[in-house]
Amino acid sequence: MCGICGRVSLDGTPVDRRVLHEMNSTLVHRGPDSDGVAVDGGAGLAARRLAIIDLETGDQPLTNEDGTVVVVQNGEIYNYAELRAGLVARGHTFRTRGDTEVLAHLYEERGPRFVDELRGMFAVAVWDARRRRVVLARDRFGIKPMYYRLANDSLSFASEPKALLRQPDCSRELDLDALEAFLAFGFVPTPLSIFREIRKLPPGSVLVCDADGGAHAVSIETFARPRPAATEDLLGESEGALAEELLHRLTDSVRAHLVADVPVGVLLSGGIDSCALAALAAQEVGELKTFTIGFDEREFDERDLARLVARRYGTDHHELVVRPDAIELLPALAATFDEPFADSSAIPTYLVSKLARSEVKVALSGEGGDELFGGYNYYAGHGLARLLAPAASLLRPLVERLPTSTERASSLDWRAKRFVRSAHLSTLDRHYAWKSVFTPEERAALVQPEARTGFDPRDLLGVHYDAGAGADELSRVMGLDLSVFLVDDMLVKTDRASMAHSLEARVPILDQVVAEFALALPSRTKVRGLAKKRLLRRAVTPLLPREVIAGKKRGFSPPIGNWLRNELQPLTREVLSPAALRQQGYFRPDAVSLLIDEHAARKADNSRKIWALLTFSLWLDRYATAGQATPSDGLLAEV
Repeated sequence: MCGICGRVSLDGTPVDRRVLHEMNSTLVHRGPDSDGVAVDGGAGLAARRLAIIDLETGDQPLTNEDGTVVVVQNGEIYNYAELRAGLVARGHTFRTRGDTEVLAHLYEERGPRFVDELRGMFAVAVWDARRRRVVLARDRFGIKPMYYRLANDSLSFASEPKALLRQPDCSRELDLDALEAFLAFGFVPTPLSIFREIRKLPPGSVLVCDADGGAHAVSIETFARPRPAATEDLLGESEGALAEELLHRLTDSVRAHLVADVPVGVLLSGGIDSCALAALAAQEVGELKTFTIGFDEREFDERDLARLVARRYGTDHHELVVRPDAIELLPALAATFDEPFADSSAIPTYLVSKLARSEVKVALSGEGGDELFGGYNYYAGHGLARLLAPAASLLRPLVERLPTSTERASSLDWRAKRFVRSAHLSTLDRHYAWKSVFTPEERAALVQPEARTGFDPRDLLGVHYDAGAGADELSRVMGLDLSVFLVDDMLVKTDRASMAHSLEARVPILDQVVAEFALALPSRTKVRGLAKKRLLRRAVTPLLPREVIAGKKRGFSPPIGNWLRNELQPLTREVLSPAALRQQGYFRPDAVSLLIDEHAARKADNSRKIWALLTFSLWLDRYATAGQATPSDGLLAEV
C-alpha cells in the first residue's frame, strides 16, 4: 500500500524534482516506511511506501530490466505470484519479491491492457520511456483513488488532491458543479472533484497520454465495468447450490486477502459482512485480532453482536466507544478527506482505523456487501413503494404529523416522510430523492445565485442507471449504487480514514471472484419482499451466531441528530454563523439559520443537511484563506 504522485510535461520541460518531492511529502501518512522518486527528463514519478509484502526489496518506483518502464502503485495485486511465475517462464527477470515489479514486466508484454490480468485493488502509474507515454489505471471498483490534472502543458496525478495542490501552477478554484453535487449526495462524485482543474479517474479505466502529442493525445478507456446481469447459467440453480458456491468464493477471497508479511486484522462491526469475514479469517490464521467501535446509544451500538463472533472464534478483540467529544476530530477529518465529505460514519471509521493500527498494519473490511447482495433497506423500499404508491397521498397527511421527541422517533419520522413523499415517483427519481441530502428545491433556496451553474446531479445517476438497461429495476438500482455511492462514499471513507493512520484496508467482498458471481445472481436471491441479503445470509449461516444472521441493519453512523441538538450545537452555530457564511459567499445565512433552529426545536430532523454544511465549512476553513474562496474568484490558499 502506498501513496503515489507524478508529473509529465507535454512540452518537454524538465520536471522540477523539488516540486515532485513536495508532492510526495504530502502523502507520508499513506506510506511512512520509505519514499522514492524517479525522474526522466520531462517525466517524474514518486511514491511513499507502506511495506506489506516484500519488506526488504519492494521500495518504489520499480522498473523492468533495462529501466525503460517505470511503475508506481498504490494497492495490492492478489494474483501477483501466478503472474510472476508466468513472466519468469517467458524470460523476464526480477529483482524483488513483491507485486509492483510484476506490473512493469506485464506492461512490457501487454501495454495498457496489462490491467486485464490483475486481481486486486490498485491505482497504477506507468512511464514508458521508449514511447514517451504515461499510463494511469484504476481498479474496477475504484477501491484505490486516482486524481489527475491536465493543465499548463502537463499531466500530473496523485492518490490525493493535496499532492496536486503543491504544484505552484495548480489553480485552487472551486468547481461549482461539484459543490452542487456535494449538496445533493454528501460527497463529490466521479469524475468531478471539488477543484475545477482536478478530476478523478473513473473505476475500471485506463488513461493513456502520449507526452510528445500534447494535451490532445490523452484518452480514457474502460477496461472493466461491473454491471448486474443475471446469467442463464445461474437462473436454474437451486439457492442451496448458489449459497455453497458463494461461501467457496468468499473463502477463496479471504484467503487471498490475508497474504501479507505483516499481521492482518478485521474491522468487526455487528453486521453480517464483517462478521463473515472475521469468521472466515479466523479459520485461516492462528490468532486473529478484531476491532469494534460502539456508541452509548443502544440503537446505534452493535458491540454485543461483534462480541458474539469474537468469542465464538477466540479472536483478540479490541473495542472503543465513540462519544460526543469525537467532534474534536472534525477539523482533522476535513484535512484527511481533501474534499467536502458529509458521511458521518467517517468518525467511527477514522477511530476504528486508529484502534486497529495500534495492533496491525492491515485490516479486512466489509465494504461492498450491501451493494452486491442487497443489504440496504431502500432496496426493499422500492418494491414496497410500487405497492403503496396509490395510497401514498392518503398516508402523507398522517406521516407528516409523526413526532420527533426522541432521537429514534426523529430518525423514523424522517424516513417515513421521505418514503411517502417519493413513493409515486419513477424508480430513478425515487432513488435520487431517497439518497439526496438537499432536494433540488432546497438547494435553490440555500445556494447563493452566483454560486449556481444549472448543473443537475441527477444526470450523473441517470448515466449509470441507463447503463443497466435490460436488467430488472432492483438490479439497475444496485448497479447505480455500486458505480456511484460505493465508489465515492463508502470506499472513499474507508480509504482516507484508514490511510490517515497508515493502515491498509482490504475489501474481500469486492474481489472480482466474489463480485462477478454476485453480479450474475438473480435479484430474487438478494431481496424478496422485506427480506434482504437472502443468499449471503444463507451462505454464512453455518459460520455465525443466530443473532447476527437475524440482526437488523443499523449502519455505522453516530447519533449526530442528538449531538447537533446538544454537545455539537455551539460549534455548529459558530461555524455556520451568518457572518461566516456571508464571508464564504456560497449559502444564504437565513436559510442555514432556519435549518439549525428547526432541528434544535425538534420541528424537523435536519441533521444530514446541517452536517453537510458543517463539514463543507470546516473543509473550506482548512483549505481556504478568509476572503479568497468565494464564487467570484474561487481561489484557495496554499495547503
